[in-house]
Amino acid sequence: MKKKKETNIDPTKKKKKKVKKIVWIVIFLVCLISAGFYCFKVVGWHKDNKEIEAQEKEFEDIPNLVEEIPNNEEQEPVNPPAKENKSDDYWDYLKLPLISVDFTELLKKNADTVAFIKVNGTTINYPVVQASDNDYYLTHAYNKQNNGAGWIFLDYRNDINNLDANTIIYGHGRLNTTMFGSLKNIVKNNWYENTDNYVLNLSTPEENTLWQVFSIYHIPTETYYLTTSFGSEESHQKFIDTIVKRSVYDFKTTVNTSDKILTLSTCYSDTERVVLHAKLIKKQSR
Repeated sequence: MKKKKETNIDPTKKKKKKVKKIVWIVIFLVCLISAGFYCFKVVGWHKDNKEIEAQEKEFEDIPNLVEEIPNNEEQEPVNPPAKENKSDDYWDYLKLPLISVDFTELLKKNADTVAFIKVNGTTINYPVVQASDNDYYLTHAYNKQNNGAGWIFLDYRNDINNLDANTIIYGHGRLNTTMFGSLKNIVKNNWYENTDNYVLNLSTPEENTLWQVFSIYHIPTETYYLTTSFGSEESHQKFIDTIVKRSVYDFKTTVNTSDKILTLSTCYSDTERVVLHAKLIKKQSR
């Protein structure tokens, strides 16, 4: 009778093979979950965009929502520089029209509406809202429904009818350029080399205003430029000197502690922000 051939199986190799198989299963499951999560995010992103587009269409359907007001004697210059300062374009921009917005329908849609902003050279042309914190409109659209695109909103610390030294407006930097998505373009040559882009309009239920851009930059996430008021003129002037020096372009604009500053802020990347600063140059009561 033949003796059965013995097979010597190394238990260590068998164990390694089993571990390797488990590792590959785990990797496959992680990839599968990641792919599912990514698909979920993409679908959600497109859904949010569609809802935002629908709301934008509602604004377009409001008759005579935005009216242009040509320069006139009722429009008051704000903190003008010395006339002999020929390098400052203040005097040229002062002649530009204001916009006046009919807030009747907007306030019916959302009682949090405090202003309407239009920024030259961008797609920013939106109502501005304000909540009791700076979180709500990061995840809620103008209609107050949950939406990852959020909305354009005023810092809760500011009063749009009694301007602080620095008034701040935020918005998400959406890839499809909605909200403040197109604000990223301000640090590109083709934006800041076009002098038509150096002004922005802000209309509120109380007054219409024109602002002159004096600083643009992107910077690692911080809170310094988000200061709304200052304890002393020295710290205020230091703030102005700092944000002017940061600019990637020299606007040759006179800025001092008597100026009211408007700051726009959005994401430039996961760790950076892109920022625009402008000063109030003209206003008209409504």
